Amino acid sequence: MTSIKKGEIDMSIRNVAVLAHRYVGLLMACFLVLVGLTGSLLAFWSNLERLICPQVYAVTRPGVAQLDLATLAERAGALVPQCRVAGVQFFRTDQVWVSFAPHHMDPATSHPCTLGFDQLLLDPWTGAELGRRKFGDISQGLVNLMPFIYQLHSNLKLSMGGYWILGVIALLWTVDCFVGFYLTLPVALNRFWRRWRPSWLIKWRTGFYSFNFLLHRASGLWLWAMLFIFAWSSVYLNLPAVYDWVTGGLLDYTWAVNQPTNMPHRAGDQPPKLDWRGAQEAGARLMAQQATNHGFTVGRVEGLAYVPVENAYYYDARTSRDVSDSNTTALVLDGDTGAFRSLRLTTGEHSGNTISTWLYALHTADVFGLPYRILVGVLGLAIAMLSVTGVYIWWKKGRVRQDAAWCLKPVVGLSASTDTTLTGEGKM
Repeated sequence: MTSIKKGEIDMSIRNVAVLAHRYVGLLMACFLVLVGLTGSLLAFWSNLERLICPQVYAVTRPGVAQLDLATLAERAGALVPQCRVAGVQFFRTDQVWVSFAPHHMDPATSHPCTLGFDQLLLDPWTGAELGRRKFGDISQGLVNLMPFIYQLHSNLKLSMGGYWILGVIALLWTVDCFVGFYLTLPVALNRFWRRWRPSWLIKWRTGFYSFNFLLHRASGLWLWAMLFIFAWSSVYLNLPAVYDWVTGGLLDYTWAVNQPTNMPHRAGDQPPKLDWRGAQEAGARLMAQQATNHGFTVGRVEGLAYVPVENAYYYDARTSRDVSDSNTTALVLDGDTGAFRSLRLTTGEHSGNTISTWLYALHTADVFGLPYRILVGVLGLAIAMLSVTGVYIWWKKGRVRQDAAWCLKPVVGLSASTDTTLTGEGKM
């Protein structure tokens, strides 16, 4: 039997990796261009929206206290009496988002309420209405431009189907990060760095194809850590079942707010016994107790929402355990009694949850201020660039292979006895 040399096995693995990187890259290209470009814009969501439609942001009132969430919920209920308020949340510092129960019965008609919008925007200082929109419906104009971009980025405007598609793409992207890195490594280990160093460099004075190849390879190496973070955090956001399984298998991780199995559920459209003000007072008291028990400090209250299927209020606040505005400490209390149910700390409790919190904050550009948002904006453009250069490299190599195959075809018109093939003179 012919023995298989180690070098032949290595080249065989490398050839498989080349094919995998090539065709997975082609499959992902359009999606990554889209999420890269939209992600660059979303890093500056509030900045761009303030320029596009400043009317949906309140005029800042220095030294004036903002209204509490219960008061804002009551103001929203007065503005939209036909539908029940589901949640109130501060967005940045000068805008409040109010959502509504989707299947609430309008008391005036005894039919499900139809609003034509699903989000009410309020002034956090006065409770005055700033705007109404059906989140992501671009037909409503510029007021929905950034929500539209957000939905394109997160689910391709395809609802749950889009989450699944982008989740699979994110999983392939995560694996391809390692495949692409492997392909930059030199085949031989001797003089390793001397052989690998050119992979990190871009030669500006070279042919167009060579420049694209070097740009693709070097950019992938220099940005590898950030590309992996965004790929894996995309799995976390779009394909949570896979993320939970992997993270739970490797780290101490719990993927949900722990709820008692015997908790009561609210039937039909029956309201909770605890109103917004009662829920806010109970939430503040319970959060203070939990802060003492777990050794953290409580800052700004960010959101209050009622979930009918659980008959529970979610009280969200910034604490010393949080790393960003987008990840807050969540406390769950009973909708009837205000009794404590559970607490979710973003960091310091489970290693897997701490890592997940950081992944989310890094993905949403909600840490380290403006410099990091600029970095994320540039990274989104780089992701699009890597996809475009990868497609160009595939197309150019395909042209070379086609030209070589054409040059090697039998010359038409020669008899079988004098069959001749062209040699490599005609190759590019």
